[in-house]
Amino acid sequence: MKSFIKFILINLALVVIIPLNSVYAQDYCLDAGDILSVSVWGYEELQVKDLIIRPDGKIAFPLVGEISATGKSTFELTSILTRGLSEYVKDPKVTVNIAKYRTTRVYLLGQVTKPGMYEIEKQHNLLDAIGIAGGYTKDAAKKKVHIIRKDGEKIKANLLDILTKGDMSQNFALNDGDVVYLSDNGRIDFAKDILPWISATYQVSRIDE
Repeated sequence: MKSFIKFILINLALVVIIPLNSVYAQDYCLDAGDILSVSVWGYEELQVKDLIIRPDGKIAFPLVGEISATGKSTFELTSILTRGLSEYVKDPKVTVNIAKYRTTRVYLLGQVTKPGMYEIEKQHNLLDAIGIAGGYTKDAAKKKVHIIRKDGEKIKANLLDILTKGDMSQNFALNDGDVVYLSDNGRIDFAKDILPWISATYQVSRIDE
């Protein structure tokens, strides 16, 4: 429990101090599965709700046609739609909102409080995944966090550098189907690993006597 509380407090501190060009920037990168709500002020016929980004990363909008939305922020997509509509509408006031974030399915294994499969919305990063699994345990080797991609690619992340140095380059974005494994730090727990052996030895000595 103490590890989890510490994890949350440090995480909140990082959100405050990390600059806006980090993974905590307000501009969320759109991708397939995100559902958008687009409106143009004064033109009810150009209000489109539940506009889903297709698996090919594109959307289709009236007058503008096919647009690639993957990897863009809502601000960038707003600019693209505004330019496209400017050919048909005078000074269009476009608003793009995210009605529903896509979910990414990841697997948390090893030294986390609640191992299992989780579906993460919005940010899909290492810290988010560990947080939703209840945080890391006291036995976690925070310097050796393994991310295994669906295609077999293996990445080693240093969670300790994120927590102590604010090195957000280690807060890797996770893809659907990724496995995050927190290995054991190999630290000996006296109560769990040593005391039982001492007790057993003591009992054997009494029997011999």
